Amino acid sequence: MSPPSPRRARLTAAARRTPRRFLVLPASVLIGAALGAGYGVVKTPQYAATSYVIVVPGEKSDPAAALGFAQAYGRVATDIAVTGDAQVWAGVPAATLRENVQAATSPDAPMISITARSTTPGKAVSMADGVARALVLNSTHVSGSTGVKVVQFSRATKPVAPVSPSASLSALVGGCAGGLLGGLALLVRPQRAARAEARHSRQATAAAVPGPAVGQEQPEPETV
Repeated sequence: MSPPSPRRARLTAAARRTPRRFLVLPASVLIGAALGAGYGVVKTPQYAATSYVIVVPGEKSDPAAALGFAQAYGRVATDIAVTGDAQVWAGVPAATLRENVQAATSPDAPMISITARSTTPGKAVSMADGVARALVLNSTHVSGSTGVKVVQFSRATKPVAPVSPSASLSALVGGCAGGLLGGLALLVRPQRAARAEARHSRQATAAAVPGPAVGQEQPEPETV
């Protein structure tokens, strides 16, 4: 029995590998979901608390100026909190305030929201209220030159649920990411296989073509 041709051998090997290709995508999804769920379980939950302050104009100040000062105070809220007493009221270092407190302003109202994140609900509340209190105190010191002042609008409430992703949500995100990577791997692999098959075909063709025959020199007849 003659041995199979190289092309038929490659097709047979590809057919054997086809069922394995169908297992790549489900396996990628399961691995991604497992990793995401593990991350959601191990990661410490984060709680967020938000305090609101509002900028009000003075008696002789233009009401429109309050909106501009609100934007300015929103940009330097964490700097004012660090240089002021917010770290003392919040009970955390200045670096923690810079990393875990964010201030946002409204485009059509002179209001500033101060959101703090922490691993405990009570600490998140104290951080948000501490930064808000620092803004109020700072605006009082410079109200003579600015013509506006910051007042407390709403104190932060204690969060009852974490804002960090749960284990189920992390598993869902991990499964989607794993499926995406598995799909990309399946798209890239056939291209590599096609290039390898084309290379083998060229090598087989080159080996099958015989080289030019070398002519043998005939001896010349002897002259009499």
